[in-house]
Amino acid sequence: MNRSKLTLAAGLLGAVAVSACTDPVTFQDENGQANKTQRGAIIGGLVGATVGALTSDDDKLETAVLSGAAGALVGGVIGHELDKQEAELRQTLSNDISIVNTGDRLIVSLPNDLTFATDSSQVSNAVRADLLKVADSLVRYPNSSVQVIGHTDSDGDAAYNHGLSVRRANAVADLIQAGGVPYNRIITTGRGEEQPVASNLTPEGKQRNRRVEIVVIPNAA
Repeated sequence: MNRSKLTLAAGLLGAVAVSACTDPVTFQDENGQANKTQRGAIIGGLVGATVGALTSDDDKLETAVLSGAAGALVGGVIGHELDKQEAELRQTLSNDISIVNTGDRLIVSLPNDLTFATDSSQVSNAVRADLLKVADSLVRYPNSSVQVIGHTDSDGDAAYNHGLSVRRANAVADLIQAGGVPYNRIITTGRGEEQPVASNLTPEGKQRNRRVEIVVIPNAA
């Protein structure tokens, strides 16, 4: 391995160490707390650049470094936007609606027992206002695609459950679109009973499995 690679790799690893051990302002939220999403994105990009530098040919060294830096920058911007959007949604949505930030997407989960009557795909009045708030958030953060995914528990016929999950996902998507989100940003899917998040052997587990998820996926561009 030549000296230039070792020097560059050492520098990048040093940047990783500094990023991991310090809390600069750019890694803090409005409350002064460390923003793990942003820090993780930047550290990940630096690690990627380091690995690329160590394993690449000399003529590809610059590309590896630039790619890692660009990835870190894009990841940091995406993480920052997701953190902001998550915080705003938590302030405006009902407590019955859960929000999970995975670092690369937001998952807003609507419990079916609150959203729909039994065996119905008509959205209840109880969550219409919340769905319009979600739509407003999506309009204000336009650089993302949206998946609306319906789920059921395992009671009843699997084929019927799948159809019901599709109808419910479409109903939620229709309200989001009515709130101003362009149709081409939304993809609807019904999963039926295929993707439980809890056991279907208990009433509590079945209740958790009956849900519609709104998945917000930032665009890298």
